[in-house]
Amino acid sequence: MADVINLLERPVYGFTQVDHLLGLRGGTAHRWIDGYVRGGRHYEPVVREVGTGNEAVTWGEFVETRLLAQYRDAGVPLIRMRPAIEILREQLQTKYPLASGRTWLDVDGRELVWKVQSDVGLAAPLALVVVRNGQAKLNWAPQAEAFRQSIEWTSDGVERQPRLVYPDADLKHVIIDPLRGLGEPVVRNVRTEVIVELFRAGESSSGIAATYELRQDVVEQALRYEARRANGSAAEAVAA
Repeated sequence: MADVINLLERPVYGFTQVDHLLGLRGGTAHRWIDGYVRGGRHYEPVVREVGTGNEAVTWGEFVETRLLAQYRDAGVPLIRMRPAIEILREQLQTKYPLASGRTWLDVDGRELVWKVQSDVGLAAPLALVVVRNGQAKLNWAPQAEAFRQSIEWTSDGVERQPRLVYPDADLKHVIIDPLRGLGEPVVRNVRTEVIVELFRAGESSSGIAATYELRQDVVEQALRYEARRANGSAAEAVAA
């Protein structure tokens, strides 16, 4: 259990790096994770219990921010999620309720989220759990389900936590691992940004594959991932 806790508490990123990895507008990670001041008014963070001024983002904070990023296009201030997160933090007795296997992998966790979001009035489009088509069964909302499916969890125990993240649903060779590549996306142990830089410099995908002893289809996944990330960053810049 200690290894899991230490992994979640591991400082991996800075705010700017989180914005880049998640395709967020500059400054968004800072606001969500540590809060901000605007017009003389202080806004509490969504991820941290209180603002600390610490620019180092832990693995657990990154994973939780990634879930919020799934909801960023909802058009509703994510600060409205804060009351539900506070209750979940208390109920589950964990610093990272949105990065907990008890939340995402246990039926009781889904039921708890449903109760908490109902108690605080967290409805669509920010609800994490929904009842579809009049069914009695509780389902994860699409954004929440996409987040849940993108995580590989530690294998044992009630305190299962995110071990690594798949940043693109259909590119399963590309992972984000806090213990590899300084937390940047990698294929095996090679950062995808290194692969795309070599490709732009004129290296062929087969040549890159030979250099790093990777299969060519793995290299091509890395290139597709970086192309999508570049397109996403361009779209975000236009929106800003």
